[in-house]
Amino acid sequence: MQQNGVLIAALAVALLLGHATAGHAAPLQAIGIESQYADIIAQIGGPYVTVTAIETDPNTDPHEFEVSPRIAAALAGADLVVENGLGYDGWADKMLAATANPARQTINVQHILGLPDSTENPHLWYAVTSMPTLGDAIAAALAKLDPAHAQIFQANARKFEISLIPIMQATDAFAHDFPHVKIAVTEPVGDYLLQAAGADIATPWALQAAIMNGTDPAPQDVTAQTALLTAHAATIFVYNQQVTDPLTQSFLAAAKQNQIPVVGVYETMPAGDTYQSWMTAELAALRAAVTMGKSTEILAPGP
Repeated sequence: MQQNGVLIAALAVALLLGHATAGHAAPLQAIGIESQYADIIAQIGGPYVTVTAIETDPNTDPHEFEVSPRIAAALAGADLVVENGLGYDGWADKMLAATANPARQTINVQHILGLPDSTENPHLWYAVTSMPTLGDAIAAALAKLDPAHAQIFQANARKFEISLIPIMQATDAFAHDFPHVKIAVTEPVGDYLLQAAGADIATPWALQAAIMNGTDPAPQDVTAQTALLTAHAATIFVYNQQVTDPLTQSFLAAAKQNQIPVVGVYETMPAGDTYQSWMTAELAALRAAVTMGKSTEILAPGP
């Protein structure tokens, strides 16, 4: 994905902007590499921050994302960048290194959560209980860039944290009402949320990792997954809408043929949602699947 020409263009833009020595004008310019992180920045920064998201399309595979000179220019001019880490958006590290700016604040979610590089599941935004830590980090970074509005950023971070409480309560309620419900998945996109909700993820980890990384899973793992669906050993099938291939489509067909409700999950926040409405919708879809046998393959935008 990373090409020398793009890096050279990024360096040229950075030099032209003179951003390493220039002062910051209001509003601050912030980038969330993933749209869900951009949304959280916007909630905390309010009118004092203009936020851009890089990966925004919930209908495309984020692993196939291509960088461009336009993205290089945006990163070169950013005061704050929030990236996921764990190799999920590793291209951003190279771009940021090519547009060095000592004044720029960069938040790596993996690092602020203290997660080692060996962490297997990179979909950190599904760990709702970790997001207040991100909110605090964003508020602190914005306060460094714009001290005059530090109290507002801190207050917005508290508001963001409070807004997550109903999601955590819904997660706990699901775990209480449906303990150890068995769920089959295509890959570990929603695993953090499912685990917090007390679910037992029955799909072999090796199969999840293979699909996530675009490698061929072992035949015995494919057989085990198929058996979960054809033998009704799974109560719900959680399907990543953004990464599909003949194998995942065969699992989807097996779930439908065996009347196992399907819940669609996404790696990129659906358009029209906030982070909170997105997580709330996912939990509501899980509950509808258990209580009514209802499939929710495509989430409707939240309020």
